[in-house]
Amino acid sequence: MSTYIPTERTQVKRLPKRAAYDKAQVHAILDEGFVCHVGFAIDGQPYVIPTLYARAGERIYFHGSAASRMLRSAGEGVPVCLTVTLVDGFVLARSAFHHSMNYRSVVVLGSARPVTHDAEKREALHLFTNHIVPGRWEEVRQPTDQELKATSVLALDLNEVSAKVRTGPPLDEEEDYALPVWAGVIPLEIGFGEPVPDSRLQPGAPEIDVGRLKKRRNGAGR
Repeated sequence: MSTYIPTERTQVKRLPKRAAYDKAQVHAILDEGFVCHVGFAIDGQPYVIPTLYARAGERIYFHGSAASRMLRSAGEGVPVCLTVTLVDGFVLARSAFHHSMNYRSVVVLGSARPVTHDAEKREALHLFTNHIVPGRWEEVRQPTDQELKATSVLALDLNEVSAKVRTGPPLDEEEDYALPVWAGVIPLEIGFGEPVPDSRLQPGAPEIDVGRLKKRRNGAGR
């Protein structure tokens, strides 16, 4: 099946014309992003925590310290809401009310499971590392057993999923199009600066190729 079936919880009700359930589009948004926000509640107190993530097929992995309250609670079956948002541009209208943003976002609902097998945990860490910089895992020292124990990894299956996308120019009131006010879209992109070497870099260490990051971003969904 090439689309996610919307549920009562994931059906986009506000501006449904912006909804997207196509798996390829959802995957592209997830693959382009770097940070997700994980929402959960403990004893009625809601929390929303930013963290790194990576996708493997129909599954999202996210991780952190084994002492993390978020990971510990989510690993015990607390329902979570994971979101990823990409901002593509500022939409400037002729009225303050109609200013907006062009964006792509994904919402995933469900219960995460703790990754307990070392092989799957190691593969998840491999995905995290190469999600940021392709090929980086193969260049660096692999995690020790102690480092694996100190890291918690959770897996969240892509079962209840929806995306929402806004594109295009501002949508002004008809009478406002006569106003002498600039309107349009200012594109917003993430750029990569010149790498700053660590002060303890060993002589002869190869330079980092920032082009890998640019290729990763250009090929991730735009």
